[in-house]
Amino acid sequence: MRELRIRVLVGVFVVAGVLSWAGARLWNSVGTLPGVPMAAPIVLAMIAVVLLATALSLRARLKAQRERQPDAKGVDPMMAARAVVFGHASALVAALVSGMYGGAGVFLLESLDIPARRDQAIYAGLSVVAGIGVIAAAIFLERVCKLPEDDDHNGAGTAPTT
Repeated sequence: MRELRIRVLVGVFVVAGVLSWAGARLWNSVGTLPGVPMAAPIVLAMIAVVLLATALSLRARLKAQRERQPDAKGVDPMMAARAVVFGHASALVAALVSGMYGGAGVFLLESLDIPARRDQAIYAGLSVVAGIGVIAAAIFLERVCKLPEDDDHNGAGTAPTT
C-alpha cells in the first residue's frame, strides 16, 4: 500500500476550496447560500479521535510485542491494514470536506457583519481545523503501522549459493 502523499491531500483541499468558493459565489447570486452544519466540525473531530485512539492502541500493542512482554496482545496484520485503509480514506475525505468548507468560509468572510453568516464562517473554520486533525491522525496511524525497512534489499547481504 502506498503512503499518503501530502501533495495529493493539499491538491484535493485547494481544488475543493476553489470550486466551493466559486460555487458559493454563484449560489449566493442566485438565491440563498446553504449553511455549514454545526455538526460538521464535531463529526470530523470524532473521526480524528477514533484514528488517534486506534494509532495509540496499535503503537502500544506493537511496542509490547517488540519487547516480548509476556502478556502482550498481538496485532492482527489484517486489522492493521484495515486501520490504515480507514486512515487513508478518512484523510482524503477530510481534505475534500475541509476544502469545501474552507472555500465557503472564505466566501463568508465578506459578510461577517451579519450574525448568521459570522456563525457559518466560524463553523467552516472549525471544520477546516478538525479536518486537518483527521489528516494528522491518519498520517500518525500510517507511521505507526509502517513495517520496518529491511537492511538487506533483494538478498544483497546473503552468501552466494554454489
